[in-house]
Amino acid sequence: MSQLDLAMEAEISQRHLSFVESGRAAPSRDMVLLLAEQLAIPLRQRNQLLLAAGFAPNFSERPLGDKTLAPAMAAVEIVLKGHEPFPALAVDRHWNLVSANAAIAPFLADVAEASLLTPPVNVLRLSLHPGGIAPRIVNLQEWRTHLLERLKHQNDATGDAVLIDLERELRDYPSGLKSNRPTRVEPDGIVHPLRLAHGDTVLSFISTITVFGTPLDVTLSELAIESFFPADEQTRTVLVRLGKERAERS
Repeated sequence: MSQLDLAMEAEISQRHLSFVESGRAAPSRDMVLLLAEQLAIPLRQRNQLLLAAGFAPNFSERPLGDKTLAPAMAAVEIVLKGHEPFPALAVDRHWNLVSANAAIAPFLADVAEASLLTPPVNVLRLSLHPGGIAPRIVNLQEWRTHLLERLKHQNDATGDAVLIDLERELRDYPSGLKSNRPTRVEPDGIVHPLRLAHGDTVLSFISTITVFGTPLDVTLSELAIESFFPADEQTRTVLVRLGKERAERS
């Protein structure tokens, strides 16, 4: 976005915006928030921007267990439970597992490195670690590239030191990708699937990401639900059968 485009979107003069950018004019609190809104800056970074401009943060940051977040966390559990018999999980800004539904079990089978399942469970580390899910991912190179691209884009937007270290760690795993070359796209493909070996069967998934639409709390704004859907009839059949078996055991 050019300076002129930003000025027009924010409905201010380009001259004033230029003065703010060069330090010739100090922005007001409202101006900082207005520009941050137009640039779609995450809430955490908006607070940092306010502090840099000499103002107090505007958005709260509560722990997930705070009672004021209870309605939102209840909504998360409803979404996770309602997605069964298909897998779904919720993660925080560092990709640590917050919650998951019972259908996530096939993802966690045969994890060789027990420490990967010790809380806090980092789902990216669990996915790509050679002692985690990685040996069972049939299209590991494709899926690894997809996850690393997502993480890199997140790092470009936030500059989060924890995530930068995580990206470096994941790229250093055996067979880790060092470059940022795009994943080869199949001519008839519609999404990057996850293909997971489950016994003698290969389960194929597509996924969606859900976030809260109008958050005013930093923690809540960084919470994401990833829902996995069967990409073929065989996967759907297996997941439905597994769901019925869990219901019979409970």
